[in-house]
Amino acid sequence: MTDASSGKGPSQEPGNGNGSDPMELARAMAGIAEQSQRLVADFVARNQERLNDPDPLNVGRAFYEMTTRLMADPQKLIQAQMSLWQDYMNLWQSTARRMMGQETEPVIAPAKDDRRFKDSAWQDNQLFDFIKQSYLLTARWMRNTVDEVEGLDEKTAQKVDFYTRQFVDAMAPSNFAMTNPEVLRATIESRGENLVKGLEHLLSDLERGHGKLQISMTNSEAFEVGKNIAVTPGKVVFQNDLLQLIQYSPTTAKVAKRPLLVIPPWINKFYILDLKPQNSFVKWAVEQGLTVFIVSWVNPDEKLANKSFEDYMKEGTIAALDAIEKATGEKSANVIGYCLGGTLLASTLAYLTAKKQSHRVASATFFTAMVDFSEAGELSVFIDEEQLDALEAKMNERGYLEGSEMATTFNMLRANDLIWSFVINNYLLGKEPFPFDLLYWNSDSTRMPAAMHSFYLRNMYQKNLLSQPGGISLADVPIDLTTVKTPTFILSTREDHIAPWKSTYAATQLYQGPVKFTLAASGHIAGVVNPPTAQKYGHWVGKEKTGKDYPVDPEQWLAKAENRPGSWWPEWRQWLKQYDDGEVDARKPGDGKLKVIEDAPGSYVLVKAQ
Repeated sequence: MTDASSGKGPSQEPGNGNGSDPMELARAMAGIAEQSQRLVADFVARNQERLNDPDPLNVGRAFYEMTTRLMADPQKLIQAQMSLWQDYMNLWQSTARRMMGQETEPVIAPAKDDRRFKDSAWQDNQLFDFIKQSYLLTARWMRNTVDEVEGLDEKTAQKVDFYTRQFVDAMAPSNFAMTNPEVLRATIESRGENLVKGLEHLLSDLERGHGKLQISMTNSEAFEVGKNIAVTPGKVVFQNDLLQLIQYSPTTAKVAKRPLLVIPPWINKFYILDLKPQNSFVKWAVEQGLTVFIVSWVNPDEKLANKSFEDYMKEGTIAALDAIEKATGEKSANVIGYCLGGTLLASTLAYLTAKKQSHRVASATFFTAMVDFSEAGELSVFIDEEQLDALEAKMNERGYLEGSEMATTFNMLRANDLIWSFVINNYLLGKEPFPFDLLYWNSDSTRMPAAMHSFYLRNMYQKNLLSQPGGISLADVPIDLTTVKTPTFILSTREDHIAPWKSTYAATQLYQGPVKFTLAASGHIAGVVNPPTAQKYGHWVGKEKTGKDYPVDPEQWLAKAENRPGSWWPEWRQWLKQYDDGEVDARKPGDGKLKVIEDAPGSYVLVKAQ
């Protein structure tokens, strides 16, 4: 981020209507030109290999096959084009009547939750209303035409549909200065300073990404880990190459005898569960009288390139359980696995069962975690042999996957919310991004070791071997999830774009012990980080059953589930009480056989990745 004091841009905020000094504007533009030239040269130097491979996502082959199929049925293509032209004629007639003062109904309207067209000018101004409806008609035609192509295999059809939507979203009139009424107003009022400031933001983001565009989603200077986020008091009591284990300080005189271990995904930092005190799951759990431990994964570099999924189980989950036993004297723990941490937890449960050590986990809770990847959602678009080969070559060269590359993939799943809205705000309107703790966390990405990530993508996402008995082996032990009898709480979220709820529901068909399935409203993050005080969203619950008693079709379960308002957190805590194993005096970090290493949130979480 830059400001006027840096000498790189105008001092006035866009929209103040005060204009700008011509000399100051000239100096700003000269500085921008010089910075642009340097960044372009740097971009070309850093991305020569990528430029030589213009299709790293293997999109061209999918669209070539789609086009071939489409052209094989010209009659259907002609019908689609005629339908589009008829829609355009209807729009022309509707617009003409409106211009003559008649009341007209729109030919097409955006979805109620489409925030791209929230500005009143999209409805009130005849020209912008026409632009909006013309875009929506074209977008609908393009999507429908692609969807109706016959003869494509499922994977190719999914890829074509995904990238068609990416193109359609990118071409929205709201993304361009001359067809966005809000941007035009800001440009007139500020005499173009919004665009100058926006260009400065764009160059700053390119410079921060070393030639790759890393869109600033929030004011990064507004947050500091350990200062105003991730501030629940605690201590690091154990660490190894892969993790630091944090034990949180109690706030109640008595605590549940059995401790709680939380395993977050290593794709992101652990403090998604400990953002601000108002929405911290960790703080809330401590206040419920639980002795809470959480894993803070290392941000790996090339030295850890050979760390495998098996290592994450042995040096991660099992090492944490060993450490908790030393810290508390307890031989078993209640364990939560979030997202990829849940995939690891499920694997560990099967491993411990095979080793006759299943008692070490008294209960297992899964937050939005997949173990059956047969319907893995849109992330599977990025998993084919060509893309995996290219990704593995890149990871093997560096020893890890860059965190920013994974972040870009996730952002593409919700492009309008996580890409284009910031393009408009930061680059077209020239505004500073709003300080938002969740988006700060989202931008605080982590790397992944080459060996582990390759194993995960190929054996889980590509081949779906984890759900097959003996499909994978860890530490020479065949993993069979159908042997797991540990009492299980499964939380899914209905609008999850990373772990679709119907995919996570599939776990009910695998575990043999008692299962409590709960479906929360909202998405992968907001549906989980939903404190009771917020009084937001809601959740669906059913009766606890053994896995074999759940219907195969998740919609059948939902049809009979009870919809309850507000957070699911109290529901989970009530379920967990049966596994508390009584009460003991509150434990403080360092009281047991593990001594304090440093204050929470520890040092591992502070390591940044590109």
